[in-house]
Amino acid sequence: MRNLVLGGVLVGLVVVAALLSFLWTPFDPVKVDATHRLLGFGASHWFGTDKFGRDVLSQIMVGARTTLYVGVVAVGIAAVIGTPLGILAGMSPRWLGEFVMRVNDLVLAFPALLLAIMFGAVFGADTLTAMVAIGIATIPSFARIARSGTLQVMSTEFVLAARAGGRSRLTIAVRHVLPNISGLLIVQASVSFAIAVLAEAALSFLGFGTRPPTPSWGRMLQESQELLTVHPRLALVPGIAIAVAVLGFNLLGDGLRDRLDPRLAARV
Repeated sequence: MRNLVLGGVLVGLVVVAALLSFLWTPFDPVKVDATHRLLGFGASHWFGTDKFGRDVLSQIMVGARTTLYVGVVAVGIAAVIGTPLGILAGMSPRWLGEFVMRVNDLVLAFPALLLAIMFGAVFGADTLTAMVAIGIATIPSFARIARSGTLQVMSTEFVLAARAGGRSRLTIAVRHVLPNISGLLIVQASVSFAIAVLAEAALSFLGFGTRPPTPSWGRMLQESQELLTVHPRLALVPGIAIAVAVLGFNLLGDGLRDRLDPRLAARV
Protein backbone atom coordinates (compact mmCIF):
# COMPACT_ATOMS: atom_id res chain seq x y z
CA MET A 1 0.00 0.00 0.00
CA ARG A 2 2.85 2.39 0.80
CA ASN A 3 4.44 1.79 -2.58
CA LEU A 4 1.14 2.50 -4.30
CA VAL A 5 0.61 5.77 -2.41
CA LEU A 6 4.18 6.99 -2.76
CA GLY A 7 4.31 6.04 -6.42
CA GLY A 8 1.00 7.77 -7.04
CA VAL A 9 2.26 10.94 -5.35
CA LEU A 10 5.49 11.04 -7.37
CA VAL A 11 3.70 10.32 -10.65
CA GLY A 12 1.08 12.90 -9.70
CA LEU A 13 3.79 15.56 -9.31
CA VAL A 14 5.05 14.86 -12.82
CA VAL A 15 1.53 14.87 -14.28
CA VAL A 16 0.59 18.11 -12.50
CA ALA A 17 3.76 19.80 -13.77
CA ALA A 18 3.00 18.64 -17.30
CA LEU A 19 -0.64 19.76 -17.21
CA LEU A 20 0.23 23.08 -15.58
CA SER A 21 2.76 23.80 -18.34
CA PHE A 22 -0.10 23.97 -20.85
CA LEU A 23 -1.62 26.88 -18.92
CA TRP A 24 1.32 28.59 -17.22
CA THR A 25 5.10 28.58 -16.86
CA PRO A 26 7.13 31.13 -14.89
CA PHE A 27 8.96 32.21 -18.07
CA ASP A 28 9.07 31.29 -21.74
CA PRO A 29 11.03 28.00 -21.65
CA VAL A 30 12.68 28.58 -25.04
CA LYS A 31 13.41 32.30 -24.79
CA VAL A 32 17.12 33.11 -24.81
CA ASP A 33 18.09 35.90 -22.40
CA ALA A 34 21.84 36.58 -22.46
CA THR A 35 21.57 39.15 -19.66
CA HIS A 36 20.40 36.51 -17.17
CA ARG A 37 22.76 33.63 -17.96
CA LEU A 38 23.68 31.07 -15.29
CA LEU A 39 21.69 32.60 -12.44
CA GLY A 40 21.53 30.48 -9.29
CA PHE A 41 18.54 29.53 -7.19
CA GLY A 42 16.50 32.62 -6.39
CA ALA A 43 13.09 34.17 -5.90
CA SER A 44 12.77 35.16 -9.56
CA HIS A 45 14.16 31.97 -11.08
CA TRP A 46 13.56 29.23 -8.53
CA PHE A 47 15.89 26.71 -10.20
CA GLY A 48 18.09 29.35 -11.84
CA THR A 49 18.83 29.76 -15.53
CA ASP A 50 21.00 27.82 -17.99
CA LYS A 51 23.87 28.99 -20.19
CA PHE A 52 21.42 30.58 -22.60
CA GLY A 53 19.48 32.42 -19.91
CA ARG A 54 16.45 30.13 -20.14
CA ASP A 55 14.48 29.45 -16.96
CA VAL A 56 15.24 25.93 -15.72
CA LEU A 57 11.93 25.45 -13.89
CA SER A 58 9.97 26.31 -17.03
CA GLN A 59 12.03 23.80 -19.01
CA ILE A 60 11.43 21.12 -16.38
CA MET A 61 7.68 21.69 -16.56
CA VAL A 62 7.51 21.52 -20.35
CA GLY A 63 9.99 18.63 -20.33
CA ALA A 64 7.56 16.68 -18.13
CA ARG A 65 4.96 17.13 -20.85
CA THR A 66 7.34 15.77 -23.47
CA THR A 67 8.31 12.82 -21.27
CA LEU A 68 4.72 11.81 -20.55
CA TYR A 69 3.77 12.21 -24.20
CA VAL A 70 6.55 9.88 -25.32
CA GLY A 71 5.73 7.38 -22.55
CA VAL A 72 1.99 7.27 -23.27
CA VAL A 73 2.44 6.79 -27.02
CA ALA A 74 5.29 4.28 -26.69
CA VAL A 75 3.47 2.16 -24.09
CA GLY A 76 0.26 2.48 -26.13
CA ILE A 77 1.98 1.10 -29.22
CA ALA A 78 3.48 -1.76 -27.23
CA ALA A 79 0.20 -2.65 -25.51
CA VAL A 80 -1.97 -2.46 -28.64
CA ILE A 81 0.36 -4.72 -30.63
CA GLY A 82 1.90 -6.90 -27.92
CA THR A 83 -1.29 -7.85 -26.05
CA PRO A 84 -3.14 -9.38 -29.06
CA LEU A 85 0.05 -11.20 -30.08
CA GLY A 86 0.40 -12.69 -26.60
CA ILE A 87 -3.25 -13.75 -26.48
CA LEU A 88 -2.93 -15.25 -29.96
CA ALA A 89 0.16 -17.20 -28.92
CA GLY A 90 -1.59 -18.46 -25.79
CA MET A 91 -4.82 -19.55 -27.54
CA SER A 92 -3.34 -20.95 -30.77
CA PRO A 93 -2.02 -24.45 -31.43
CA ARG A 94 1.36 -25.11 -29.89
CA TRP A 95 3.34 -24.75 -33.14
CA LEU A 96 1.82 -21.36 -33.95
CA GLY A 97 2.29 -20.08 -30.42
CA GLU A 98 5.94 -21.14 -30.45
CA PHE A 99 6.48 -19.43 -33.82
CA VAL A 100 4.97 -16.16 -32.57
CA MET A 101 7.10 -16.21 -29.42
CA ARG A 102 10.31 -16.98 -31.33
CA VAL A 103 9.68 -13.95 -33.54
CA ASN A 104 8.97 -12.06 -30.33
CA ASP A 105 12.35 -13.16 -28.97
CA LEU A 106 14.09 -11.79 -32.07
CA VAL A 107 12.61 -8.35 -31.41
CA LEU A 108 13.52 -8.68 -27.73
CA ALA A 109 17.16 -9.16 -28.73
CA PHE A 110 17.36 -5.52 -29.88
CA PRO A 111 17.77 -3.05 -26.98
CA ALA A 112 15.42 -0.08 -27.10
CA LEU A 113 18.24 2.46 -27.33
CA LEU A 114 19.97 0.63 -30.17
CA LEU A 115 16.72 0.28 -32.08
CA ALA A 116 15.95 3.98 -31.56
CA ILE A 117 19.42 5.00 -32.75
CA MET A 118 18.96 2.85 -35.87
CA PHE A 119 15.55 4.41 -36.51
CA GLY A 120 17.01 7.88 -35.98
CA ALA A 121 19.78 7.23 -38.48
CA VAL A 122 17.30 5.99 -41.10
CA PHE A 123 14.24 8.19 -40.56
CA GLY A 124 15.74 11.18 -38.76
CA ALA A 125 16.02 11.89 -35.06
CA ASP A 126 12.85 13.37 -33.57
CA THR A 127 10.19 12.69 -30.95
CA LEU A 128 8.03 10.54 -33.23
CA THR A 129 10.95 8.29 -34.15
CA ALA A 130 11.84 7.86 -30.47
CA MET A 131 8.24 6.99 -29.56
CA VAL A 132 7.89 4.37 -32.30
CA ALA A 133 11.27 2.80 -31.56
CA ILE A 134 10.64 2.59 -27.81
CA GLY A 135 7.16 1.20 -28.46
CA ILE A 136 8.42 -1.52 -30.81
CA ALA A 137 11.18 -2.50 -28.38
CA THR A 138 8.59 -2.87 -25.59
CA ILE A 139 6.19 -5.08 -27.57
CA PRO A 140 7.90 -8.36 -26.51
CA SER A 141 7.36 -7.59 -22.82
CA PHE A 142 3.61 -7.20 -23.30
CA ALA A 143 3.44 -10.26 -25.55
CA ARG A 144 5.18 -12.48 -23.00
CA ILE A 145 3.03 -11.24 -20.12
CA ALA A 146 -0.17 -11.62 -22.15
CA ARG A 147 0.75 -15.15 -23.27
CA SER A 148 1.60 -16.25 -19.74
CA GLY A 149 -1.69 -14.90 -18.40
CA THR A 150 -3.65 -16.37 -21.31
CA LEU A 151 -2.28 -19.86 -20.71
CA GLN A 152 -3.40 -19.67 -17.09
CA VAL A 153 -6.88 -18.42 -17.97
CA MET A 154 -7.34 -21.01 -20.73
CA SER A 155 -6.87 -23.81 -18.18
CA THR A 156 -9.71 -22.59 -15.95
CA GLU A 157 -13.09 -24.29 -15.74
CA PHE A 158 -15.13 -21.31 -16.91
CA VAL A 159 -13.15 -21.16 -20.15
CA LEU A 160 -13.59 -24.89 -20.64
CA ALA A 161 -17.33 -24.38 -20.13
CA ALA A 162 -17.34 -21.55 -22.67
CA ARG A 163 -15.57 -23.72 -25.21
CA ALA A 164 -18.00 -26.58 -24.57
CA GLY A 165 -20.84 -24.13 -25.13
CA GLY A 166 -19.58 -23.38 -28.62
CA ARG A 167 -18.15 -19.89 -27.94
CA SER A 168 -15.73 -18.70 -30.61
CA ARG A 169 -12.07 -18.05 -29.84
CA LEU A 170 -12.57 -14.32 -30.39
CA THR A 171 -15.46 -14.24 -27.91
CA ILE A 172 -13.44 -16.15 -25.32
CA ALA A 173 -10.47 -13.82 -25.83
CA VAL A 174 -12.55 -10.65 -25.42
CA ARG A 175 -14.98 -11.74 -22.69
CA HIS A 176 -12.85 -14.08 -20.60
CA VAL A 177 -9.12 -13.80 -21.30
CA LEU A 178 -8.61 -10.05 -21.64
CA PRO A 179 -10.52 -9.03 -18.48
CA ASN A 180 -8.64 -11.62 -16.42
CA ILE A 181 -5.18 -10.55 -17.59
CA SER A 182 -5.87 -6.81 -17.45
CA GLY A 183 -4.22 -6.54 -14.03
CA LEU A 184 -0.98 -8.00 -15.38
CA LEU A 185 -1.11 -5.61 -18.33
CA ILE A 186 -1.67 -2.57 -16.10
CA VAL A 187 1.36 -3.44 -13.99
CA GLN A 188 3.45 -4.03 -17.12
CA ALA A 189 2.32 -0.69 -18.54
CA SER A 190 3.47 1.11 -15.40
CA VAL A 191 6.90 -0.56 -15.48
CA SER A 192 7.23 0.02 -19.23
CA PHE A 193 6.40 3.69 -18.71
CA ALA A 194 9.41 4.01 -16.40
CA ILE A 195 11.60 2.34 -19.03
CA ALA A 196 10.23 4.70 -21.69
CA VAL A 197 11.07 7.74 -19.53
CA LEU A 198 14.67 6.55 -19.17
CA ALA A 199 14.93 5.68 -22.87
CA GLU A 200 13.60 9.08 -23.98
CA ALA A 201 16.02 10.89 -21.67
CA ALA A 202 18.93 8.78 -22.94
CA LEU A 203 17.99 9.36 -26.58
CA SER A 204 17.69 13.11 -26.07
CA PHE A 205 21.04 13.08 -24.27
CA LEU A 206 22.60 11.37 -27.28
CA GLY A 207 20.87 13.67 -29.76
CA PHE A 208 18.42 11.10 -31.13
CA GLY A 209 15.33 12.23 -29.24
CA THR A 210 13.35 15.43 -28.96
CA ARG A 211 14.81 18.16 -31.13
CA PRO A 212 15.59 21.65 -29.87
CA PRO A 213 14.13 24.05 -28.96
CA THR A 214 11.48 21.80 -27.37
CA PRO A 215 12.63 21.23 -23.75
CA SER A 216 13.69 17.72 -22.83
CA TRP A 217 15.16 16.47 -19.57
CA GLY A 218 17.74 14.35 -21.37
CA ARG A 219 18.98 17.25 -23.50
CA MET A 220 19.15 19.46 -20.40
CA LEU A 221 21.58 16.93 -18.97
CA GLN A 222 23.57 16.92 -22.20
CA GLU A 223 23.81 20.72 -22.28
CA SER A 224 24.97 20.82 -18.65
CA GLN A 225 28.04 18.63 -19.22
CA GLU A 226 30.49 21.43 -19.97
CA LEU A 227 29.43 23.31 -16.83
CA LEU A 228 29.18 20.33 -14.52
CA THR A 229 32.05 21.37 -12.23
CA VAL A 230 31.05 25.03 -11.85
CA HIS A 231 27.24 24.79 -12.07
CA PRO A 232 26.27 21.24 -10.99
CA ARG A 233 22.65 22.32 -10.40
CA LEU A 234 22.12 22.35 -14.20
CA ALA A 235 22.58 18.57 -14.18
CA LEU A 236 21.13 17.99 -10.72
CA VAL A 237 17.68 19.44 -11.42
CA PRO A 238 16.81 17.42 -14.57
CA GLY A 239 18.53 14.38 -13.06
CA ILE A 240 16.25 14.54 -10.02
CA ALA A 241 13.23 15.02 -12.31
CA ILE A 242 14.11 11.85 -14.24
CA ALA A 243 14.73 9.94 -11.00
CA VAL A 244 11.39 11.05 -9.53
CA ALA A 245 9.48 9.99 -12.66
CA VAL A 246 11.19 6.60 -12.94
CA LEU A 247 10.93 5.87 -9.21
CA GLY A 248 7.29 6.95 -9.19
CA PHE A 249 6.25 4.64 -12.02
CA ASN A 250 8.24 1.72 -10.60
CA LEU A 251 6.69 2.13 -7.17
CA LEU A 252 3.27 2.53 -8.76
CA GLY A 253 3.81 -0.71 -10.66
CA ASP A 254 4.87 -2.54 -7.48
CA GLY A 255 1.87 -1.16 -5.60
CA LEU A 256 -0.55 -2.14 -8.37
CA ARG A 257 0.93 -5.63 -8.49
CA ASP A 258 0.39 -6.02 -4.75
CA ARG A 259 -3.20 -4.82 -5.01
CA LEU A 260 -4.17 -6.74 -8.17
CA ASP A 261 -2.53 -10.07 -7.30
CA PRO A 262 -4.82 -11.87 -4.81
CA ARG A 263 -1.93 -13.92 -3.42
CA LEU A 264 0.07 -10.80 -2.60
CA ALA A 265 -2.95 -8.75 -1.52
CA ALA A 266 -3.69 -11.33 1.18
CA ARG A 267 -0.32 -10.57 2.78
CA VAL A 268 -0.79 -6.81 2.86
